[in-house]
Parts: sequence; structure tokens; C-alpha cells
Amino acid sequence: MNNKKLVLASASPRRQELLEMLGIDLIIEPSGIDESCRPGESARDHALRLSLEKARDVSVKHPGLWVLGADTIVVVDGEVLGKPADKEDAREMLLKLSGREHVVITAFALVFRQTAAEYSQAVESRVTFNPLEEDELQWYLGTGEPYDKAGAYAVQGKGAAFIKEICGSHTNVIGLPLSEVVEALRKTGAMKLC
Repeated sequence: MNNKKLVLASASPRRQELLEMLGIDLIIEPSGIDESCRPGESARDHALRLSLEKARDVSVKHPGLWVLGADTIVVVDGEVLGKPADKEDAREMLLKLSGREHVVITAFALVFRQTAAEYSQAVESRVTFNPLEEDELQWYLGTGEPYDKAGAYAVQGKGAAFIKEICGSHTNVIGLPLSEVVEALRKTGAMKLC
């Protein structure tokens, strides 16, 4: 990638690592927007709205730079699983995913305030979990890993032990669909491959 800076409107170390792996020079500026779901809002629309609101919010401080906002959600049986509130909440989420397929939606948005340019996209991946035994659940809950992750697991961490199959983008499940983001950076002119 070229040496232009990109502002990442997220505190996610996973998103930061993915972008830095590509050589993108980042400014990290998390957004403080309210992430509540609106009544009647679909999971996809919720993720798209949040990614755009995050990017717009942070673009006020960086009007001359492209800002990337993103939001990842886990959906099973139409229910959005956010970050668990506590150990019991994480346990319940993992039991809902046990032995089943669920959808991970990551939406991302690029905003360049100076010209009012905006681009957004949502990417879906399907993830199938193996059935989880009680001792596996207790072990995983004891690792501390589930508590700041949507759906209470990390595909790039110990949670990978439970995943039978991923259909779609692996990096999407981590929190940022790299192929689609790189294409969007190219399309918008935010960054070019060198």
C-alpha cells in the first residue's frame, strides 16, 4: 500500500493488526457512538448503520483523511449476539452456537469528509461450530477470551478449536473482510497498491 494514512474508527486490536499486516499506516481513533439496535432494524442494516456512523463521527476530527469504520455482529436464528455482559451470558451464547451454523456480518464504511465521499458494504460469512461439551465450555470461559467478542468467541484465538467450517471470508469473522476493504480502498482512491 502507499504511504497515505488511514484513520481507523475502532479500538479493535484485530482490525488494527489486519490493516497493519498490509502495510497501511494507521491513526487509531475509536468512535464513541451509541451502538444500540433500533426497533425493526435488520442485523445487516444495523451493522451498516453503525459502521457508517462510526466513520462519520471520527471524520469530524480528520476531515482531510479517509476514515474506516466497521462493526461485526453474530446472528443465530435471527438473534443478534453482541459482546457478552458476563460469564453466564457468554455461556448462553456459546450454547446457542454449539453444533450449529451462524452468520457473522461485518459492515465497513469509508468516509472522506472533505469531499463528502462515502462508501459502505456488508460482508457475510457462515460459521459452523462443533457440538460443545460442558468441560470445553468451562475451559473456554476460564480463558477470559470470550468476554469482549461478539458471539463470545474469537476465531483467531482459542475459539478456533470449536469451529468446524467457515464459508466465506475468514478475516470477516475476525472483524474485517480484507479483500473487500482493499477493493474499496482502491475504488474510492483512498489507497492504491504499490
